[in-house]
Amino acid sequence: MTIADHGLLSRRSVLALCAGAGAGLLAAARTSAAATASSALRTRPIPHTGEQLPVVGLGTAIVFDVGTTAGDEAGCTGVVRALAEHGGAVIDTAPSYGAAEGVIGDILSATKLRSRVFLATKLEPESYDDPAAGLRSSLQRLRTDEVDLLQLHNVRDPNQDLGGIRALKAQGLCRYTGITTTFPRAHAAAEAIIQREKPDFLEIDYAIDNRDAEKRVLPAAAAAGTAVLVALPFGRGRLFRTALGKPLPAWAAEFDCHSWAQFFLKFVLANPAITAAIPGTDKAPHMLDDLGAGLGRLPDAAMRERMARYVQSLG
Repeated sequence: MTIADHGLLSRRSVLALCAGAGAGLLAAARTSAAATASSALRTRPIPHTGEQLPVVGLGTAIVFDVGTTAGDEAGCTGVVRALAEHGGAVIDTAPSYGAAEGVIGDILSATKLRSRVFLATKLEPESYDDPAAGLRSSLQRLRTDEVDLLQLHNVRDPNQDLGGIRALKAQGLCRYTGITTTFPRAHAAAEAIIQREKPDFLEIDYAIDNRDAEKRVLPAAAAAGTAVLVALPFGRGRLFRTALGKPLPAWAAEFDCHSWAQFFLKFVLANPAITAAIPGTDKAPHMLDDLGAGLGRLPDAAMRERMARYVQSLG
């Protein structure tokens, strides 16, 4: 993945250059901050347990791969505080995200926010055969005794066994287990694993202009009672590039949408198979803007198709 996955440069450009939206998106972030202070962020149940999870969380690939001094981590600390203080919970990371695990560990230790977040990490393919060792390393970096969710990262083998991470769950080292993929060519493998193993969680790529997961994987997850985290809801940054200089349609107000980020996220969250979206950012105002997608109304099925057609027309 690249920096464009998270829309850092493109969202900044949209904020500055969209017709009438330079100040507008900043105002939307402020509106979201005020709204989250007085309104509860939408939650959805994790199917296997019924535990409620806020529908907007945080991804840390690229954006949390920073230096480990307090100054280096200041922006990321602001993001984590914004998430936790305005109703969010999920923080998703992985050993392959550079310094991210260590940075999160530093922040959660310094802010004492560990008990308020749902912490998810992953086992890389090289750790599949020795999951205990892989998890031990992650726990050290994250400065915690357990994670909430442990996932096999980027599964490719439809016959992949989940026995190793289930054993770690039985030992109390993680509360949930799952699998991830952000590659459409691996969707068939993910579908096969879900149907056979019925994992607690699936993390998958899904966006308004990337709907391949709707065909088979999301229905399989719904049938298996597998919670779904959406990675790359901004389409590796291309959705902000598509929206650059374009006005947010007036009818977005019909589902309480105040920014392009919320437009893209509300499309994803309106799919009932989705448990939460985990956009990445290193800017607290962007985090507040993203959290605003979990407030107010969501589009219905007909409106979702109108949204998709509108985005397609911008290309």
